[in-house]
Amino acid sequence: MSATAKKAAAGAANVPFAFRAYTPDQLRGVLHKMHLIRKFEEGAEDSYTRGLIHGTMHLSIGQEASALGICAPLKADDQITSTHRGHGHCIAKGAQVDRMFAEFFGKTTGYCKGRGGSMHIADVSAGNLGANGIVAGGIPIAVGAALSAKMQKNGKVVVCFFGDGANNEGAFHESLNMAAIWKLPVVFVCENNGYGMSTSTARSTAVERIADRAAAYAMPGVTVNGNDFSAVAEASTTAVERARRGEGPSLIETKTYRHRGHSKSDRNRYRTKEEIEEWKAMRDPINLFEAELQQFGVIDEAGIAAVRAAVEAEIAAGIEFAKTSPAPAAAEGLNFVYTELQ
Repeated sequence: MSATAKKAAAGAANVPFAFRAYTPDQLRGVLHKMHLIRKFEEGAEDSYTRGLIHGTMHLSIGQEASALGICAPLKADDQITSTHRGHGHCIAKGAQVDRMFAEFFGKTTGYCKGRGGSMHIADVSAGNLGANGIVAGGIPIAVGAALSAKMQKNGKVVVCFFGDGANNEGAFHESLNMAAIWKLPVVFVCENNGYGMSTSTARSTAVERIADRAAAYAMPGVTVNGNDFSAVAEASTTAVERARRGEGPSLIETKTYRHRGHSKSDRNRYRTKEEIEEWKAMRDPINLFEAELQQFGVIDEAGIAAVRAAVEAEIAAGIEFAKTSPAPAAAEGLNFVYTELQ
């Protein structure tokens, strides 16, 4: 190889994966969705505080790069299962924020006609098989969907999101074992934000890296910076392509952090204010991605301001749509809750 070719190869190696795999327009679209996820959850949080949303919610503010990076290589008919902290996953898979707000508000125009709420949004037509309030509950569902895809030979890949707390559940181990035996087209994604409710992973998990558990099931396991969109997208692309080739499952651990508590009732007494503020200041995924986009000339400050303004308008319109949408009639309260077998 000539000196010029070596220099060019070295330069390409220093360019993050996302800037080699996606166009500038696509990268700006990722930034738009990052802000959309963040502002959606902030809007939901504000609506909750105002008494417009009831029950509880689990916010993923601070984890936007993980959701978008994992979903980046998925096709429209690929499928996901999600968790109680799944708003970002829904939006990353293509959900509309107006219908999501309507679901939160308990309105008939919501994705589940107001019956699911924050923890149970699903849109099967877009490949979103649903969020799940049960810890590890979505993992065996994803394996079942992947088995269906393999039997039908339809080429679909299933991505299963779960939190670090789920890796100590029996469903995690049983599902990984079965998926490996049958070489199912499923990608297991552990979003490790450091705490399963109020218990740190250091106190609850024997291995240092959850991805190390993949070795026990003869599948690849990788740990990546979950706040780095490019790193997550690269790991996801590798795993999705492997699954699509029929080579079986993979386990990806994205190390990330939630800025808010476990749920709205969480008072954050198990972690320090200093820890939270350090993650916000130094490792916020949106700030990191914006800086990277500017570094590579994909966007400037004016472009970023335009993205933020467009997102603000979209969120405001979504909340207004939810407010003005009809609520289910009392007599129809049990409709769409049960499946009627034909």
